[in-house]
Amino acid sequence: MISRRAFIAGTVGVVAGPLATEAQQAGKVPRIGVLGAPSDALGKGLREFGYVEGQNIATEWRDAQGRQERYPEAAAELVRLKVDVIVAMGTPATLAAKNATNKIPIVMTLVADPVGAGFVASLARPGANITGLASIASELVGKQLELLKEAIPEVSRVAVLRNPGNQSHPLMLRQADAVTRTLGVRLQILEARGPDDLDATFAALTGKQPGALLILADAMFFQQRTRIADFAAKRRLPAMFQGKENVEAGGLMSYGVSIPDMVRRAATYVGKILNGAKPADLPVEQPTKFELVINLKTAKALGLTIPQSLLLRADQIIE
Repeated sequence: MISRRAFIAGTVGVVAGPLATEAQQAGKVPRIGVLGAPSDALGKGLREFGYVEGQNIATEWRDAQGRQERYPEAAAELVRLKVDVIVAMGTPATLAAKNATNKIPIVMTLVADPVGAGFVASLARPGANITGLASIASELVGKQLELLKEAIPEVSRVAVLRNPGNQSHPLMLRQADAVTRTLGVRLQILEARGPDDLDATFAALTGKQPGALLILADAMFFQQRTRIADFAAKRRLPAMFQGKENVEAGGLMSYGVSIPDMVRRAATYVGKILNGAKPADLPVEQPTKFELVINLKTAKALGLTIPQSLLLRADQIIE
């Protein structure tokens, strides 16, 4: 577990916010606890509020390294450190933070369904110590299947990789089931709770012979994206992911929110809270922009010809 990881410091392009100035004058440096993999995106967002690591802010990173069972202890440790704000990346991390404290403000990000998970009373009025950003990943699964079917019209069986430890995945699967009849596809569910489970999960695909692979949004799957993309390539499986980083790692397609952008936007909430705002009064933000990314190099290796109509709608094409 990473005990602490500093942001890469950069030039501050804006004047420091009121609390940043007051904190410096009072000699108190705000401390942020982060549950999730270290990300420069959060540091960039904080610098927009005038907070620079090592100057007027301190950050405690706790990375579960794909093992979600580590989050509860990591969250408890941040509470013991008396951090001023906790940033939780993903549903499992947010649940651990919620269970660890009802006092310290929590900024969630990359959470598929904050209301359904019980993190907030409503998007408009969160009501407690948690607010942040919803990825609405559960609502995108149907569209991901539609795009797969458009890219591979003959596909009839799609293997779906889920994490039984991710509280958002049951909802995602219900959304996927809702479009299967219309698309004429059948889902084959595979499970992996941690990195050590992936080899057995891949082996389980041997007798299933799916025509494509859909990977549900999950922090562990994201961290293992190169391993998953390599497996899909070896099995000649067209794979659909949520973030473009997965396609850059060799996956065929992705459709969803920009992960770095959502992490950077989480810093907006941190800045507001450090300036005195209460999480209960800050509405949960939902994304309005989604990216379709296609890897033509992977398509060629798989012997696929992506329809021109799909290529014209892509936000990015990797060749």
